[in-house]
Amino acid sequence: MFVLVNLKAYPCDPVAVAEAAADVAGDTEATVAVAPQAADLARVADTGVTTYAQHVSPNGHGSHTGSTLAESVADNGAVGTLLNHSEARRKLADIDGSLDAAARADLDTVVCANNPEQVAAAAALGPDAVAVEPPELIGTGTPVSQADPDVVEDAVDAAAAVDPSVDVYCGAGISTGDDVVAAEELGASGVLLASGVAKADDPRTALEDLVAPLD
Repeated sequence: MFVLVNLKAYPCDPVAVAEAAADVAGDTEATVAVAPQAADLARVADTGVTTYAQHVSPNGHGSHTGSTLAESVADNGAVGTLLNHSEARRKLADIDGSLDAAARADLDTVVCANNPEQVAAAAALGPDAVAVEPPELIGTGTPVSQADPDVVEDAVDAAAAVDPSVDVYCGAGISTGDDVVAAEELGASGVLLASGVAKADDPRTALEDLVAPLD
């Protein structure tokens, strides 16, 4: 099971979360990854945790002020990137360009999508994984696997119909180990979460509880 913790722009200590995630990952068969802000990538990667960027731009080197280059992300220790999170939506052409940029830098890719139809469109672009995240459930603590499990199953089917090699992750409202187990039972091979860890009083305990049922 793949667990990706998106720190967004929350006022947490990214290094402390990363150290906790690295320790917890060492005690379970799950892969626990952390996606910090771009400025924190190197510090987070130095903890040894699997590190993802929150986004990479579709362009390469050149006159592109404000870009997050895939090459720079990789140079700072990231091994993958999120794309098209509901808080940073992109057009399909831009997603495609960012996937090409990630491929040049040998980064794994997770493309977020709101529903099974968007999952199919994203899977057609050839990412490593897609994450289905109904935006109305993000940050609510109510997981999509509980609120609308058909969305997860339909997303798994939609991706498989387009490209069976694309993994499907479940996002939005994931906060407990039971949520992770439910996502796995619905066919997801990973979960994407944020506030359940980044805003927790004790991120280490939150992570331990999250992966405990997977042992």
